[in-house]
Amino acid sequence: MTCCCDPRGCDSFFGRRFARLVAKRYRKRGLDRTARRIVGFLEANGIRDATVLEVGGGVGEIHIELLKRGARRAVNLELSPAYDSEARTLLADAGVADRVERRLHDIAVEPDGVESADVVVLHRVVCCYPDYERLLGAAAERAGRLLVFSYPRRNPVTRLFVAAENAGFRMARKEFRTFAHPPEAMLDVARARGLTASYESRALVWEVAGLTR
Repeated sequence: MTCCCDPRGCDSFFGRRFARLVAKRYRKRGLDRTARRIVGFLEANGIRDATVLEVGGGVGEIHIELLKRGARRAVNLELSPAYDSEARTLLADAGVADRVERRLHDIAVEPDGVESADVVVLHRVVCCYPDYERLLGAAAERAGRLLVFSYPRRNPVTRLFVAAENAGFRMARKEFRTFAHPPEAMLDVARARGLTASYESRALVWEVAGLTR
């Protein structure tokens, strides 16, 4: 695994215990509801023989499902190495280990170090990154056909929750922070890179935006 990133607290917040819990839940229940909406959008737009770039894919459950459904190869970029052990086990169990490359790399900081892919996925990632413009801009520029990302709904309740959560992190002297970025501004970043918003799905907490080129 190659490394090019400043984890900004992600490596301690998303540790091995968290990775084990995510992997255990996936084995027992499959994809969570938001991830199913992401996969559904991509599958509806065609993923046969597609290359996949997932930013912050964690243990890899989304790109594993995409590979099972016909995608050709996947690259996963992480800020935390804590997911790797569980991810390798899941990849081996699914029989797709030879079709996935996992890297420690911050695409927003060094976008030139990442190749384009037919499909780019960011599931619950923009809410963990302070500079959504750089992150989504780099992701959109590398999306050959499809870009999909999930994010928390932005309203007074979620903004209050994020503020309280970050206050707790500061009191605990943790570097990690969460963010509720403005949805329309995030979409504008992708639109400026030639993508068109074609899918929107809203739930109580998480929203999904899908864009096509």
